[in-house]
Amino acid sequence: MMTNSVLCIGELLVDFFSMEVDVDLNKAQHFEKQAGGAPANVCAAIVKLGGRAVFAGKVGNDAFGHFLEQTLVDAGVGIDFLVKDGEVPTTLAFVSRVAGGERDFLFNRGADAQFTRADVDETTFIQYKLVHFGSATALLSDPFYSAYTHFYEQFHAQGSFLSFDPNYREDLWKGHRTEFIERCQPFLQRAQFVKVSEEELEILTGQSSLSVGVARMHDLGVKWLAVTCGEAGTYFSDGDTLVQIPSIKIVSIDSTGAGDAFVGAMLCQFAQQAEPGAVKQEKLLKMVAFANRVGAKVCEKVGAITALPELADVLE
Repeated sequence: MMTNSVLCIGELLVDFFSMEVDVDLNKAQHFEKQAGGAPANVCAAIVKLGGRAVFAGKVGNDAFGHFLEQTLVDAGVGIDFLVKDGEVPTTLAFVSRVAGGERDFLFNRGADAQFTRADVDETTFIQYKLVHFGSATALLSDPFYSAYTHFYEQFHAQGSFLSFDPNYREDLWKGHRTEFIERCQPFLQRAQFVKVSEEELEILTGQSSLSVGVARMHDLGVKWLAVTCGEAGTYFSDGDTLVQIPSIKIVSIDSTGAGDAFVGAMLCQFAQQAEPGAVKQEKLLKMVAFANRVGAKVCEKVGAITALPELADVLE
């Protein structure tokens, strides 16, 4: 099972979405509760598309933590490494939406920050062959940061296929952007597949030119790079060729989780390959086109996990 199951490590939290568009969080009155957290979203996307995924992370042993646990179970995601903390509450995020589907976040961080090496049986844990590191919070502070980097080194040492999404959030890193860049470096050096937004590409490379930034990412060690550009689709590079792959036309309601859905779609397809690290370029471009459609469909609804499309909807 571990050979084609994807392990995703990171935060699982409750998103409270403002139901009033173009209203700042300080004025918003009505919120809707949704399960969220980038790695959890990726897990759910993989399962929704017919794959298998296991989540690793920590929530509080409280009502919100139980809600999140049940959400993963209902989504078919493995919870072998979901830990409940009896002393720290579940992490919460408040999300405001503006016209066009973009959003702002306010984090109330809790249990996800307390995930440690001691929370898992490493003998079982490091047996997974496809592993995604896409946490928006893992690089912030110990103990989670130390555990995150340790696990990354362990999986790299055993030859696992590694996926990385830096998931930069200005609200979390304000005033500490240089530290964010430095902490991303080891992950970029060893990842086979990396997904970034245009903003993240410029932050991580210091280059405003997309093509120059992409080249810089390969210099850092990235094998395959996807730069998601919203309605403009995705730029994909294998280090030799940079190709723009269009998306589909949709009316965007909420972009939350779109990037995670894209990553989940890519990982679901990688897991179907006999050798994920040896996929030919022609196949990779088809995989990206499919992932574009999955990401776009998520933007048509509010939420991340609840907005994920069925495989049949994507294939239409």
